[in-house]
Amino acid sequence: MDTRTVITAYFEAFNAGDAAAMLELLAEDVEHHVNQGGIRRGKAAFAEFCAHMERCYSENLTDLVIFAEGDRAAAEFTVNGTYKADDEGLPPAHGQTYRLPAGSFFALKDGRIARVTTYYNLEDWIAQVS
Repeated sequence: MDTRTVITAYFEAFNAGDAAAMLELLAEDVEHHVNQGGIRRGKAAFAEFCAHMERCYSENLTDLVIFAEGDRAAAEFTVNGTYKADDEGLPPAHGQTYRLPAGSFFALKDGRIARVTTYYNLEDWIAQVS
């Protein structure tokens, strides 16, 4: 698959809530650069992240625009979500909804996603759910 096809499949799997399909697109040694955080390394850490997200949030991405060249890609989108369960260090959850602009950057290696970096404005999100 070419880069655009891989990234499109990744976002389709995200919107379908299909973490297994997302994981299939990742390199074993994937690096997940966390917004305002550290780096999760490996598919197992990414799977744990997906399980955590599924527990705490329900999200759907719209307004998706993908840019791809060679083994690099970027995407801009809107996150439409519901905060379902308390997440450590964040405000209490009680079904609040939010709408947040975000972007992701990707690097591919041998046709698989080797790096995912996603950015959004955490302060904006906190204001929306507080």
